[in-house]
Amino acid sequence: MNYDHILIRYGEMSTKGRNRKQFVQKLSSNILDKVKDLPKVGIEKSRDRMFIKLNGEPPEPIIEKLQRVFGIYSFSLAVKTETELEDMKKGALFALKALAYEGKTFKVTAKRAYKKFELDTNGLNHAIGSHLLINTENLKVNVKEPDINVRVEVREEATYITCKDILGAGGLPVGSSGKGVLMLSGGIDSPVAGYLAMKRGIELQVVHFFSPPYTSERAKQKVIDLAEKLTEYGPSINLHIVPFTDIQVAIQKQVPENYTMTSTRRFMLLIADKLREQEKGLAIITGESLGQVASQTLQSMVAINEVTNTPIIRPLITMDKTEIMEIADRIDTLEISNRPYEDCCTIFTPASPKTKPKSEKINFYESFFDVEQMVKEAVENTVKLKITGKSVKEDDLFKELF
Repeated sequence: MNYDHILIRYGEMSTKGRNRKQFVQKLSSNILDKVKDLPKVGIEKSRDRMFIKLNGEPPEPIIEKLQRVFGIYSFSLAVKTETELEDMKKGALFALKALAYEGKTFKVTAKRAYKKFELDTNGLNHAIGSHLLINTENLKVNVKEPDINVRVEVREEATYITCKDILGAGGLPVGSSGKGVLMLSGGIDSPVAGYLAMKRGIELQVVHFFSPPYTSERAKQKVIDLAEKLTEYGPSINLHIVPFTDIQVAIQKQVPENYTMTSTRRFMLLIADKLREQEKGLAIITGESLGQVASQTLQSMVAINEVTNTPIIRPLITMDKTEIMEIADRIDTLEISNRPYEDCCTIFTPASPKTKPKSEKINFYESFFDVEQMVKEAVENTVKLKITGKSVKEDDLFKELF
């Protein structure tokens, strides 16, 4: 007898109605993608649980991967037995003895999904608990706050026994809420916004604006590394690197200095929206936090947003910098974001940017541009890289980017 399964609990997905099957299927697909290097692993799905069959594969690498799969509330290594009382007793004893149980307290929690089983839950708790006490030493019962909770899930086809829960990432399976475009700058905020969007089930396409020679290859590599970190929580990501130098230089020449940031953001949003259309995305995601910088006041957002009707998702909008940095540290992007390589948002920052820009003024300043043509050229010259989590697959060689 051994731990031959991992039992997965859905959490929030359990509240879904008729469309729950779609969420379960997406979660199953995402898990299989994460364990594709372990070909023996299989999955069994039910309405309220999912079971990973280890088939001889070691559980440790699978457990590490599962902790980064959105849609999982918790999971446990499980012993699978026949739905027969004696088999359950043996399985529960094996599962308990696999832990450092001596000197600990325990209880048995039976869940009888198979209602025709001969004993009810109280009878199961007593029978299995008595068997554990008889066959162990220095172990006590505590039904209120036990050190070990021996869970016994009784189903018609099999019974699953677990002793330790591992918290999952929560949220919804990536891809279950559609596709969105993340504007990834290379700073602290935008990768956190991407992570939180993925947690709500959004599959990411990533857009980065690159302005050589003002921004370096190291700044670009920083963004690639951030995108690679995000793939730990979902599938591979397409990173769209947009040539932005000509547009930024044109803005600096034509637009008054205090309005250059507003115009820059508007062009970025227009380009991101075109790329969203190409990739059949439904929304644009940004790392904006209300009032953090001049372009993130409500007045600035209104002036910037008017160039598109596409929904803008701002997961960080009410967070302060400390909260954002805590999440960045937890998901291991903070150190990468702090690398001292400037992005295009910082190199042309005006000394006194307008915090309450007027729409009529920015529209007037931009009337001297052929905005549509400028956006079209930037989109046409964008290079798409596939970030797989282990390597970067390029549509073109880096040296041919610009």
